Amino acid sequence: MDRSAADMTDVEARSFGHALRGELAGLNVVQVARCLIAVAAVLLVMITLDPFPDLRSEDVANVVGGRMALNYVTFGLLAAVGVLFVLATDAPSLKTLVTPLHLCLVGWMLINVVLSESRDVSIQRFVLAASVTSLAVILLLLPPTQRSFNLCLGVAALLLLVVCYLGVILAPQYSIHSALDITEPQLAGDWRGSFGHKNVASPVMTILVYVGIYLSAAGSFVMGPAIAILAGIFLIFTGGKTSSVLCLSIYALASLVYVTRSLWLKRIICFAPLIVMNLLTVGSVMSPVLGSITRMLPIDPTFTGRSDIWEFALAAVAEKPMTGHGYAAFWDDVTERQTAKGSEWAVTAAHSHNSYLDLAVTIGLPGLLLVVLIFVWAPLRNFQETQAHNRSNALGKLFLTIWLFGLYFGTTETFLLERQNPVWFMFALAVAGLHFLARFQCVAEMEPRR
Repeated sequence: MDRSAADMTDVEARSFGHALRGELAGLNVVQVARCLIAVAAVLLVMITLDPFPDLRSEDVANVVGGRMALNYVTFGLLAAVGVLFVLATDAPSLKTLVTPLHLCLVGWMLINVVLSESRDVSIQRFVLAASVTSLAVILLLLPPTQRSFNLCLGVAALLLLVVCYLGVILAPQYSIHSALDITEPQLAGDWRGSFGHKNVASPVMTILVYVGIYLSAAGSFVMGPAIAILAGIFLIFTGGKTSSVLCLSIYALASLVYVTRSLWLKRIICFAPLIVMNLLTVGSVMSPVLGSITRMLPIDPTFTGRSDIWEFALAAVAEKPMTGHGYAAFWDDVTERQTAKGSEWAVTAAHSHNSYLDLAVTIGLPGLLLVVLIFVWAPLRNFQETQAHNRSNALGKLFLTIWLFGLYFGTTETFLLERQNPVWFMFALAVAGLHFLARFQCVAEMEPRR
């Protein structure tokens, strides 16, 4: 980090300190505790209990796996405490989440876990996913005002950026990919910060850019730009091509949706390119015609080897199209499967590198349909309602942008319903935020009682 960035961080810290003290002065102990839970939830998901993994060590997977029990306990307790706080003051908001469609998804997930090829694994991971998703859903309800929510979001973002930059400066061997890494030594030089891979760091930094832009629009003229600039610089050094391309293009797409009045026109703008991207990626290995179109484009037609994984994953979907192979249980060991064919990467991959295809593999086509209805189709309608009632438009645009980024990021990476994945956490937060904004007005300033 250069001198100007360091000076900016110092100025930002002083400005933020004054704003934080001013906001906290109007909160009681319970409200401060709610804010602390919100910040802790974001940092726990982003930094985790195992930051800066040493990718040069063959035991890195065992070290992380050995602490999974602590992860489950920590996330579970934090989610339970957060839900109790929210139930005490915002039960009507939580009741709006009890819809037939949401209940169908929960019911299907439970059925899928029971029918899983690795039931114990699916149960354990579903519990963790439920805890993390619960934290994401209630995060908007924990801070008592929109201003305190902004401060919580800002301090969490700044702390994460400080941790990542300090890692790059003080411990580059743990925060920058190296040629000595056991896997993917070709990524040497790419920044990953406290994360385990640059493909996790890059989308998080993209989302932080959006957070910085939002905070700037909300009146944080120092904190907002600082977050956006620091996250943008880090994003460039991650070398994440997908996230770098999507960063500004998705913001431009969200801005176009924001000024479009018709809901159906909004849907065309949002979903038409998304459908095309999925057809040109996964569709290219399903149809010779689509494959020939993809090969005509000035891009790698294999999408850096992903086409082999997609072929393998599609074969797995054909085996169990209705029930799937079990939530989060398929990719642990695919080398022994009869359908394991193709390149070495295809049979040792950790996921299918497409969120929608991965859901079809794990929770089946009915599960995929429910996820699409809840997390792809419904949020845009909620944004339309938010705009119609003029409810916190800047915040609504932030959630819209994060949601859109997730939809398109999911065409080449897997994150939907993926346990403590930080992209899933922020995506679920955005979807929940649009749900609540469509039904309730944010409290801008402190009131005697919430």
